[in-house]
Amino acid sequence: MRSSNPVLGRAFNQRGYAAFDPSTINSDPAALENLYNTPAASSMRTGRMTIDDVVARTGILFAVLVAVGAAAWTLNLGATAMMVGLFGGLALAMVNIFSKTVKPALAMAYAAFEGLALGTISHIYNDAYQGIVSQAVIVTICAFTGMLFAYKSGRIRVTPKFTKVLMTAMLGYLVLALVGFIGSMFGSSIYSTGGFGLLIAAGGMVLASFFLILDFDQIQKGVAAGLPEAESWRAAFGLMVTIVWLYMEVLRLLSILRGND
Repeated sequence: MRSSNPVLGRAFNQRGYAAFDPSTINSDPAALENLYNTPAASSMRTGRMTIDDVVARTGILFAVLVAVGAAAWTLNLGATAMMVGLFGGLALAMVNIFSKTVKPALAMAYAAFEGLALGTISHIYNDAYQGIVSQAVIVTICAFTGMLFAYKSGRIRVTPKFTKVLMTAMLGYLVLALVGFIGSMFGSSIYSTGGFGLLIAAGGMVLASFFLILDFDQIQKGVAAGLPEAESWRAAFGLMVTIVWLYMEVLRLLSILRGND
């Protein structure tokens, strides 16, 4: 079971899980029942990752992010705190992504740094456009809910072609984002507020939304494959990375649209 998700792939493609093949147990009904009917209730511990585990860990990480973000918002810490949060979060994200072992403390530290960055950034945006943060939160929640429904209902299925298209789109997005960043460094506002900036923000929002589908699929496959319970931290971390990305793209898109009014 290979994973195309750059965050969750470390969990699913290492320590032998890549060799998982459902066909090897098709002839054993008892093995199938044991694999696919793993108890989800926290009181029935099996040592394997469950959906409940992922939900609980995700809740913990977002509690840390919101708490730190609320403090950063209230204190209005400014650009220095924002940069500390951004670069600290980036560094910890790289550590968590490439670590061979699950480190819950580092995942929570990442959430804290992201909270510092998002709280400060959100305060800056809200000063410029009153109410934009609440709008961005609502849109993010709606996008998450919509993608979860689309995945669970089977309206969107993860296929090799679907994954390939997303990865190709990601490369294009990164190239355009780099061009925009370089352009903004030379003082060209079109790369951040004009049609180009609108294209990047809208594309990023759509791309992040569809990456949620990959997250849901890999989490479900991880549960089916019987990954260790500790891997639920990595799954929660991967989901948080995508949601934070989605929120930032929504916030940027709304700011461009409101700035053009």
